[in-house]
Amino acid sequence: MPHPRSLLLNGLSRTLSRFPALLWTYVFNLTLAVLFSLHMHSQLAAITAHSLAAQRLSSGFDLGTTSEVFVRLSDTPGTLTPSFAVLPLYFLLYFVIVPGTLFCYLTGTPAHLGTLLQQGLAHFWRFIRITLLTLLLSAAVLGPLLAIQSVFAAHVDRNAVGRFAFLHYVVSFTLIGLVAAVLRLYFDLVEVYTVQLGHLRYANGKPDRRVRHTLLPAFRTLRQNFLRAYLTFLTLALLGIAAVYFTARTAMHQLAQPRVWTMVLLAQLGLFVMLLTRFWQRGAAATLALDFPLPRIPLSPTAPLKEANMPLPEPPPPTPDNTPHPIPDPIPDPEPAPPSLDNPDPGVFHHTPHPPAE
Repeated sequence: MPHPRSLLLNGLSRTLSRFPALLWTYVFNLTLAVLFSLHMHSQLAAITAHSLAAQRLSSGFDLGTTSEVFVRLSDTPGTLTPSFAVLPLYFLLYFVIVPGTLFCYLTGTPAHLGTLLQQGLAHFWRFIRITLLTLLLSAAVLGPLLAIQSVFAAHVDRNAVGRFAFLHYVVSFTLIGLVAAVLRLYFDLVEVYTVQLGHLRYANGKPDRRVRHTLLPAFRTLRQNFLRAYLTFLTLALLGIAAVYFTARTAMHQLAQPRVWTMVLLAQLGLFVMLLTRFWQRGAAATLALDFPLPRIPLSPTAPLKEANMPLPEPPPPTPDNTPHPIPDPIPDPEPAPPSLDNPDPGVFHHTPHPPAE
């Protein structure tokens, strides 16, 4: 087996070489955010457009006025309904864009929008099943940890205050986040192997849609490469969080400025970098899956798998190394060899005796 490649460098290379997939995802997310904000803008305008107190939001950003506006919004029935209406669209795009992107990462296909949509729809229901498995396993693992953390938090509230209590909260939630990162990395590999399994088909051309065939290979690959894969995942996650933190902190210092476009650009830059790191993580997972490819699992003894859209290999031409040689017969022929002459030898078959001596 060749030496494993760098997950950071090769993951970044796959992400940048298939950059349109990232751009399309950002455009779709931005479109959903704009649709949601338009309705929120109309809600805010209905409350603040006819009030002089609204000047505190544009000239000084009064936190008291902002809190009062959101209290009024929460008291109005049906104001937050559009947020729930956007969620199905977001998950629909997720189940389509992610498998299409992974397909381009694995096969090197250009990340055109048509390719992303076509491959995403082909793997749509498989990724829904993976999401359900993720939720079940996360509830089974993180649920008890969150229950323990709540008991621990109640103990801290009774016995500590201030910075000491805050550090206890940070440590407990950090441990839970580290466990959640392991689950997320594992199911990233499951998603990559699911797309890779889609390249293997029955002899009649039908693909294998059974996600369970990828669970054990993903676990084996993660166990064999846990340290470097986990450190890569955490490094990219911290990079994305740091980008959002610093851009949001800088944007908060620009509140109530006459020009707000710089604040908007900073916020979008942070979100774009965080999205880039997430695609980078998937590129690293695709690199790991290509270094440790999914073994071919026969679906049945009479229906072996073969690669999709790939001709079967032809037998190699005969060479001096593999030319078959005849095996000699261990039992010789009992009959005598035939004569090599065309006619019988007259000296053998027509022998004339010498006359007797006198």
